Amino acid sequence: MNRFAILVVDDDPDILTILRDNLKLDGYEVTTAENGRGALELFGRSTFDLVLLDLMLPDMDGVQVCRSLRAVTNKPILLLTAKDRLSDKVLGLESGADDYLVKPFDYLELAARIKALLRRSYGYNAARSTQKTGPMDLHAKTRQVRIRDRTVQLTRKEFEILALLARHANQVLERETIRKAVWPGDKLYRWSRTIDVHIQHLRNKIETECDCPCRIATVQGVGYMLEYQV
Repeated sequence: MNRFAILVVDDDPDILTILRDNLKLDGYEVTTAENGRGALELFGRSTFDLVLLDLMLPDMDGVQVCRSLRAVTNKPILLLTAKDRLSDKVLGLESGADDYLVKPFDYLELAARIKALLRRSYGYNAARSTQKTGPMDLHAKTRQVRIRDRTVQLTRKEFEILALLARHANQVLERETIRKAVWPGDKLYRWSRTIDVHIQHLRNKIETECDCPCRIATVQGVGYMLEYQV
């Protein structure tokens, strides 16, 4: 059985009960919270492997909760939302979430998405867990990048983008290539600036904060390229 710990955040007690019972039947350890502040307090006291987060909470906007969580953890966050507008989905994902599911949803689909997120987050190939590119060492297990004497913590999507660019260093990758590799099957990103936002976050962490000789260059109208001196 899985022994992953999941934090479920929703203000609807019926939904909390249904999700808790089904997730426990699937072998997960489940903790619930009915509001954003309670979720942040629980996350500060305990260790969770994944968070199911409703966007409509009574005390804090789910986007605020997501941003607060993302500031302290790279664990996967799956948004549950009754909002089906494209702008709401983009806002939620750009706040740091890894996936979203619109209510009402089928539990089997939710279960599949949870497994996919956990597999991508923890089921890496240990033999390929470290990747070296120029002055950078990328560690897949912790999603940390070691640059000289500095260690940088990345979110899952940031790490996947950087690892992809690093495998093709000094080569231009089209935006569509990046989208398909990091967000496979999700057409949402064809119309959003999510890739640009993640690239900007990477630049701030790698170039600005660490003064890394690597540079993520923008090739106008094409995509991005990781440049470094060989």
